[in-house]
Amino acid sequence: MDIKVLTPRFHGYLDYLTVVIFLTAPLLLGLEGLSAIISYLLAAIYLLMTFLTDFSLGFAKLIPIKTHGWVETVAGPLVLLLPFVVGLYETARIFYITMGVLMIVVSLLTDYKQASLDIEDISV
Repeated sequence: MDIKVLTPRFHGYLDYLTVVIFLTAPLLLGLEGLSAIISYLLAAIYLLMTFLTDFSLGFAKLIPIKTHGWVETVAGPLVLLLPFVVGLYETARIFYITMGVLMIVVSLLTDYKQASLDIEDISV
């Protein structure tokens, strides 16, 4: 049974949604200080990665989709561990743990081997 049900295109939509989530989290969740700075940095990094990835929602197409997948495979666990490493508590800890888990799940569900496909090809 193949669990790779997300196409690179659909994954791209989720990446842009992730940018919005990281960008708005400080305001919506009341993140301050280091936890807010990290959220804004992650929003910028996600936006840059998505813009530069070679798939239908990328613009510069400089990063191969497989490399994008490798980066996200590493990023999910790092975001999950982030609050423990830098000492974030309460809302920030819950937020980063949740985002890390979601990033891991999306990474596991994405078929990074596919070429850029149209929205009709999404099998979710």
